Amino acid sequence: MLRTDQHVDVAIIGAGPAGLTAAYLLTKQGYSVTVIEKDPVYVGGISRTVELDGFRFDIGGHRFFSKSQQVVDLWNEILPDDFIQRPRMSRIYYEGKFYSYPLRAFEALWNLGVWRSTLCMASFAKARLFPNRNVRSFQDWTVNAFGHKLFSIFFKTYTEKVWGMPCDEMSADWAAQRIKGLSLWGAVVDGLKRSLGLNKKPNDGMATKTLLETFRYPRLGPGMMWEAARDRVVEGGNRVLMAHSFKRLEQEPGSDGWRLVAEGPQGDVVITAAHVISSAPMRELAARIHPLPATLPEAMDLKYRDFLTVALMVKGEDIFPDNWIYIHDSKVQVGRIQNFRSWSPEMVPDPTLACVGLEYFCFEGDGLWSSTDTDLIALATKEMAQLGLCNPDDVVGGAVVRQEKAYPVYDDAYAANVQAMRSELEARYPTLHMVGRNGMHRYNNQDHAMMTAMLTVRNIVAGARVHDVWSVNEDAEYHEAGDEGQDADTQAALASTRAVPSRLKAA
Repeated sequence: MLRTDQHVDVAIIGAGPAGLTAAYLLTKQGYSVTVIEKDPVYVGGISRTVELDGFRFDIGGHRFFSKSQQVVDLWNEILPDDFIQRPRMSRIYYEGKFYSYPLRAFEALWNLGVWRSTLCMASFAKARLFPNRNVRSFQDWTVNAFGHKLFSIFFKTYTEKVWGMPCDEMSADWAAQRIKGLSLWGAVVDGLKRSLGLNKKPNDGMATKTLLETFRYPRLGPGMMWEAARDRVVEGGNRVLMAHSFKRLEQEPGSDGWRLVAEGPQGDVVITAAHVISSAPMRELAARIHPLPATLPEAMDLKYRDFLTVALMVKGEDIFPDNWIYIHDSKVQVGRIQNFRSWSPEMVPDPTLACVGLEYFCFEGDGLWSSTDTDLIALATKEMAQLGLCNPDDVVGGAVVRQEKAYPVYDDAYAANVQAMRSELEARYPTLHMVGRNGMHRYNNQDHAMMTAMLTVRNIVAGARVHDVWSVNEDAEYHEAGDEGQDADTQAALASTRAVPSRLKAA
């Protein structure tokens, strides 16, 4: 049975970093907002923190670092007293040996051996002298940057585990986006300085995020940030409807307003709104807009990689010191292993136990995803022993957390598909806004998702798309692209909105 829930200024689909950032900022400025979230318990999306018997599990590992001061300021505003500073330690496991990451040159040479190290450097030299001029795939890009030998050792196995597809079928956009700023020469120089104790100034990430040495982290996990944001939204008189799934979206007849149908525990509810902000996967958004968009086939061609974490409770205070270990070994299925106490001591309530999270990359419905929790815990226990990280008899408990659509896939067709859908929806629906990782099909970090939401709020306040959210780069940096003075107009609109709460400009 349908019931009209209420009319609000803005309806928001999804209570992840993008959705809750938008909801928080709009609430501060006096707008009426309703957020729908399909999870019955947790906000934060992939940045949520799952709790079981006092143990807390981070879904994927989330460092709180951003080159955007606006994002950092917002984090501090929402969660002013609960950040801790954590040392970063991560390693790569390859052929039974551990490699520090960032690299330590002498350690890497020792582990690889003189002959293999020489081959790596020769391969790198060849790639620099004779680069592939037709760069199409992840493999093309990475071989050009590091040489084929280093690509095969430190990129191929792990990347293919993550994405479930060959490296030569993945778009080069993925490498250019996620490895940008890291060069072999830079890594070697940094590693030599570390090995010799010559790095005088710790890397704060402003040069290369990949070499970051320390990071901030909420003491109870990243979900703490988004739970606080939700609480601020509710305290401001707005609502976050949990266990409400996005079902249908259509424009109100004769207006630019929207009618959003959500399926909840008590049946369907209808929310009418002047604007809709969607962080739902583009594929789902296209299938639920009525009338259906002409670019529905392109949207349905977008692909996603799913993910699950098997958390194991293991006897012993700490079984390894890393935040995480990347597993470059094709003999095991696990891709990465987190040590939750290294993220924050408060993630693990029992000082006699360690808690680790083994990350498995899969497709929804495949063998891994469909395995029982018992079988997955047994697999994780066996692989921990196989890697020499713990005695299986020391494992005293386990839990499984599944995350669908964790990673938008960058295949050959993704960019054209995204552009087609984006162009159609922006032209037809000026009051519909797409934000965040899945909302824009861009595999970026939470600071990027937040910045797209922040600019969307400014657009709603200004009554026009004065900011292009698609111009936010992977470091959450946004540079004005329009005429000088546009941002001043936005700031004036923000000021007028603060002075007149709940006043909504039509876009």
